[in-house]
Formats: sequence, C-alpha cells, structure tokens
Amino acid sequence: FTSRNFQNCQRNAVLEAEATKVGYSFPSARKTGTTICGLVFKDGVILGADTRATEGMVVADKNCSKIHYISPNIYCCGAGTAADTEMTTQLISSNLELHSLSTGRAPRVATANRMLKQMLFRYQGYIGAALVLGGMDCNGPHLYSIYPHGSTDKLPYVTMGSGSLAAMAVFEDRYRPDMEEAQAKELVRDAIAAGIFNDLGSGSNIDVCVITKGKLDYIRPHDEASKKGVRAGDYKYKRGTTGVMTKVETPMSLEVVEETIQTMDTS
Repeated sequence: FTSRNFQNCQRNAVLEAEATKVGYSFPSARKTGTTICGLVFKDGVILGADTRATEGMVVADKNCSKIHYISPNIYCCGAGTAADTEMTTQLISSNLELHSLSTGRAPRVATANRMLKQMLFRYQGYIGAALVLGGMDCNGPHLYSIYPHGSTDKLPYVTMGSGSLAAMAVFEDRYRPDMEEAQAKELVRDAIAAGIFNDLGSGSNIDVCVITKGKLDYIRPHDEASKKGVRAGDYKYKRGTTGVMTKVETPMSLEVVEETIQTMDTS
C-alpha cells in the first residue's frame, strides 16, 4: 500500500483562483479530431483513415497522412496529437528495424504492439497517441488498437478517434468474418465516410492501406468523401449598389523623414 499526496491539487486550485482575479484563465484540454479504423479480412488486414488535421476549431491541413509506416509488412494509423503519433511511430519503426537486423527475421506485429504499449505506458498518457496497428507476419494477419495510456486490444475490427463511434456503427452492422478484399475495402471506406459526415473533426479524403502476404497496397487517396462545393453565383456588387449618403475627404499632409531601400533575401 502506498500513500498518495494531493498537495498539488490544492496548489492548482489556489493558482487558478489567483489567476482568475487578474483576468487569466487556465488552458483547457485540447480536443482532437480523427477517424481511423482497421479490419481483418480473408487474406490480410485493411487500415483506413481520413485526412483532416485540426487545431482547435481550425482545419490546419486538409490532406495529411494518418497511416504511418512501421515496417514493410506493418502499418499504423494514428489519432490524437498529430506530432505525438508521427514521432511515436517513427521511433518504433526505427527500433523495430534494428530489432529485425539483430535477429535476422522479419518483424512481427506483436513485437511492434509490445514496443508501442510499453513506451506509451511509461509516459502515463502524456503522449497523446491513439493507434490502430495492423500487419501480416509469419503467424498471419493481426490487428491491434493501442490507447494513449498503454492498454491494447486484439480484435477482428477496430476504430479510434473522435469519429470512431460512427465508424464502429458501420462495422457492427456489416462486418463478416473471411470477407473478400473488394467487400472489405468498401466497408472500410464506408466506415471512414461515416466518421467524416458525422464528426466535425474528420473530413476530406479517405486513405486505405491493404496489407496481404508479400504485398502492400497503400491507396492515397482511395476516395474523396466530401468534395468542395461549386460557387453558386458571383458575389461582387457593382459600384452604386449601396447608396452613399455623405462623403467627406480629409487631406493628410505627410513628410518623409527617412527613406531606406532593402534588398529582399531570396536565399
């Protein structure tokens, strides 16, 4: 049994009260938006993701890649903090390559899963990476969902991100064991589209990665779910559309005190 110290909670409450007095507010948790998913089909694994990156309520990137390379036979979708998902997958990809060279064997999906979960658990959730790991190895197809605190699930189909509930609804309704590739690809496409249309944090295109024995098919983009609309009309108004009631011209006298010319740096 270990005793716990809650002094920091009291300290934070005092700091927040003092900050409120002078007009400051504590930063709130940042909400992220993504829809990622994966499923195991007859011959391998299919991963899917949308391509919208958000910063608060602003769309920072309309076509970012959320399906990350781990090894030639293993890929990983990332949701949460974009920088965390990218750097975490890059680090594990590097470590897995070193492990593969030292053992002289192709890397296994279970090894990548163990490396990821141990790293994330060490950081106690402060690395905001929610991952869907999928791949093919000597033991067949494997699909894992990995949560930011380090817990994992091994399932035939998984979804993660803010649009995961909408995507899971599609999987729960239509997933069948031993699906054909074309049928499975369409299901992944529809699951990501459900996230795009029902979650404000997900949008733009649908990326798909099909991993089978000895073959990888990374389709980017697989489909453009929400296409940009066409402008209905011309919104430029002619001069005189709005009547001018009064007009005042005030001349300004300016004196140039100093004039300098600077060359633009084009290096």
